Amino acid sequence: MYMDWSLSNILYEALYAGILFIWVVFIVNVVSKKSYEWMAKKRGEKAGVYLARKVIHFLAGGLVAALVPYLFGSPIIPFILAFILTIFVYIPHRTGKLMYWFQVEDNIAEVYFTIMWGILILFGWLIDVWLGVVPILFMAWGDGITGIVRNFKYSQRTKAWEGNLAMAILCLPIGYIVYQWIGVVAAIASSIIEHFEVIDDNISVPAVSFIILLISYYI
Repeated sequence: MYMDWSLSNILYEALYAGILFIWVVFIVNVVSKKSYEWMAKKRGEKAGVYLARKVIHFLAGGLVAALVPYLFGSPIIPFILAFILTIFVYIPHRTGKLMYWFQVEDNIAEVYFTIMWGILILFGWLIDVWLGVVPILFMAWGDGITGIVRNFKYSQRTKAWEGNLAMAILCLPIGYIVYQWIGVVAAIASSIIEHFEVIDDNISVPAVSFIILLISYYI
């Protein structure tokens, strides 16, 4: 994959990264918090936390990933941004001062999310930037819609097939537009694997779809 290392491009990328970082912080500290407060009043604290997490999935992780191929000429700055955000969400777990509106004790799923986000952008870029972005979108938008659907029905974090169906409906066109029928296969596999929590779905969903797309790319 071509990488632009010119000074002018690096400066532009630093500017884009700064804007996106501010956007992510705004989503995490303002938008998701408002979402938590709204849902907590309607359906309880657990439902509020769950909705706030999915808002971050959509508006921070997913949106930024979709913009990466258009704003950056290399994966370095996006990877550094993901690394910084990983520290940002991990420290509250270490100190016990959780950001209560989206973080919970004994569950560091948001840490897995940022780690996988950075790894996929970095390694996907070495072959094809969309090879990293598509699995991230499955994780951010696909898993995000599962949580929203389940939350409005059950008012808590749970696994239910209607959420997986919603995920498939959202992920199928993304997979097909970028990688045609193999993208559809990856979308279906991700939508199914999300239901089974053998490991955290912020790891399993992007890992499974990335492996499928990677194998098909070389075949």
